[in-house]
Amino acid sequence: MSPRRTAITLTASLLLAFGVALPLLAQSPAGGSAKLGKVSFPVSCNPAAQKEFEVAMAYYHSFAWPQNKAALERVIQADPTCGMAHWGRALGMLDNPFLWPGSLSPKLLADGQAAIDAARAAGLKTQRERDYVDALATFFKDADKLNHRTRATALEKAMQGVAARYPDDTEATILYALVLSANFDPNDKQYTNQRRAAQTLEPVFVKQPEHPGVAHYLIHSFDYPPIAPQGLDAARRYAKIAPDAAHAQHMPSHIFTRVGHWQDSVESNRQSARVDGDRTVNSPHAYDYMVYAQLQLAQDRAAGEVLSHARGVAKKPDHIAAAYAYAAMPARIALERGAWGEAARLPLDPAAESYPWKKYPPSEAVNAFARGVGAALSGDAAAAGAEVARLRALRDTAKERQIGYWAEQIDIQAEVVRGLASCAAGKSDECVAVLSVAADREDATEKHAVTPGPILPAREVLAMVLLKDGKTADALRGFEAVLVKEPNRYRALAGAMQAAERAGDAKKAAAFAERVVAQTAAADSARPEIAQARRVLGK
Repeated sequence: MSPRRTAITLTASLLLAFGVALPLLAQSPAGGSAKLGKVSFPVSCNPAAQKEFEVAMAYYHSFAWPQNKAALERVIQADPTCGMAHWGRALGMLDNPFLWPGSLSPKLLADGQAAIDAARAAGLKTQRERDYVDALATFFKDADKLNHRTRATALEKAMQGVAARYPDDTEATILYALVLSANFDPNDKQYTNQRRAAQTLEPVFVKQPEHPGVAHYLIHSFDYPPIAPQGLDAARRYAKIAPDAAHAQHMPSHIFTRVGHWQDSVESNRQSARVDGDRTVNSPHAYDYMVYAQLQLAQDRAAGEVLSHARGVAKKPDHIAAAYAYAAMPARIALERGAWGEAARLPLDPAAESYPWKKYPPSEAVNAFARGVGAALSGDAAAAGAEVARLRALRDTAKERQIGYWAEQIDIQAEVVRGLASCAAGKSDECVAVLSVAADREDATEKHAVTPGPILPAREVLAMVLLKDGKTADALRGFEAVLVKEPNRYRALAGAMQAAERAGDAKKAAAFAERVVAQTAAADSARPEIAQARRVLGK
């Protein structure tokens, strides 16, 4: 048996171990036979190149980077004068726009500029094609002098111009909406960019119901608690539009997570892993979302099996989403179960020495946060303080790399651990004050697409402390506030039940207990909160 065949067989057996069917290892067929949806993107290249270009763009719209790249190489082979193939290469180099700027590097930006130059050298036979290339070039131009936000905004405006000049060209409209949505302000609670993007895409979806990018980018645009229900239609349709794209199987779980549909999220990510077969960053990203959902269902054993499989993958992708997933999964498994001592001892990863963690401060910060929370809630203020220092150093690294969103998030994590360390040191008032500010800061921003949710929401941590201090009414309000932002979150449901019972509100305690019992009907592990919920209900 060949080494490749052996690797595929091993992957299949491991996937079966945690309930995933044998993977259908989708290839990148030259004839475009993979089921990816329908994309029409005319370019002035020969017929063979035109066909492959549309296959490449179908892969692009589902963020299938290796397949996108391979298809574009086939375009160039079919027609060396097809300049738009090099434009497609430059576009694909930018990776997932919702991971900007953390997914970008100086080398990548330089390679993108080289692809733009190659597009112009190969030939652009129409003004429309030249406009596409000029628009994308704004992102790469002076990348060593201009900051990311300036260049991203320039790209957004340039694509808006292309869409306006060619109103019948829906690809320009779709790509404009993608950049518009990705350029959202995390402090904007009106979701201005996201709503505008959705309003731009919805008429296109009516005319092109099988376009993968429209469904995909609608999901991203609605990936926020107050507006997430509006994304359910696109979520349910996208997986059917592009069944052979791993990311298309995963993306519906972004909406399922936001509305608390945990079993739907588990199934979505199982299918994503099945299609991807551990070949790209899609798999660890899907595993993290799957683990998070399983933990909300109290399926702790299943979550542990997913983590074990993910750790056993021979080659871990060198990518921010993969690094985040590998740090987040063990952190979630410890913290969601309230296993504070286990969290305090979490290693960065069994493969820490061989994985480039230093490239990804947001990912390493997850480990520091989990260790700090675990130490503080185990009563070890000194160990928690050490993790605060580590988090601050990672925050400073994020600032140096000009990833301001993550610098803010890491600083919030540091403050949560600092607050809990004060609790561990017996400084209750200081603890509550620090956690209150941290919770307000976290609520003022939105989660990143790389994660299904906070490793442990700051407001939930504050509510836990208030409950322990006997401030049951305040604790109940805190847990209920978490549930508005994170619907059906297990620890918030259980906390609200406990707070209501201690406050003497039997009716509300029973209502939350019913939700805990119903949500954990298929639990594979004993959790004390489930037993408490049954007691509250007299079961």
